[in-house]
Amino acid sequence: MAGRPVRPNGQPQPSKVCQFKLVLLGESAVGKSSLVLRFVKGQFHEYQESTIGAAFLTQSVCLDDTTVKFEIWDTAGQERYHSLAPMYYRGAQAAIVVFDITNTETFGRAKTWVKELQRQASPNIVIALAGNKADLSAKRAVEYEEAQAYADDNSLLFMETSAKTAMNVNDLFLAIAKKLPKSEPQAGAGGVAGRGSRAGVDLNQPSQANKSQCCGN
Repeated sequence: MAGRPVRPNGQPQPSKVCQFKLVLLGESAVGKSSLVLRFVKGQFHEYQESTIGAAFLTQSVCLDDTTVKFEIWDTAGQERYHSLAPMYYRGAQAAIVVFDITNTETFGRAKTWVKELQRQASPNIVIALAGNKADLSAKRAVEYEEAQAYADDNSLLFMETSAKTAMNVNDLFLAIAKKLPKSEPQAGAGGVAGRGSRAGVDLNQPSQANKSQCCGN
């Protein structure tokens, strides 16, 4: 080894590593897998195959003196997989509930997921609401103000995102990382050793920071 990884500005990589389990929930075709792919690999595929069961990936972000490592479970949105969801959000420290801003039904479904998390997930779970496909705002069916008001009423983080353009994708994960407790290094809460990408992102940099490998392998 040539020494500790460094940030792009030449400073040593943060020494403290905190690991958190994060789950994505939402109706089928709202863009959950696309959000994860954009965050982890900086990529977007116009025709993303539906997730079967769940997919596992990891990604680390540099936050001040701490490296936050997310163990990400991207769950399938089809109704037949709903009964499996508790297996993935059980023990999760964070969840992103995704809806499509062009489809009101997916917003209603997102509210159902939020209620389920509030009832059955960890009491201190950080829940974020993502209004995805913001690049299709001309076809908007869910108003920003309506979603923001719902998020405020339920103490949720809320951002409109676009996996296609990368709008707010890194910012959403950064906001979650900032809200997670980092007083002590976290043991791996996921319980499963995944084979996902482990590249790093410095989210203290501008929005396109998914190209900055600050917390490398």
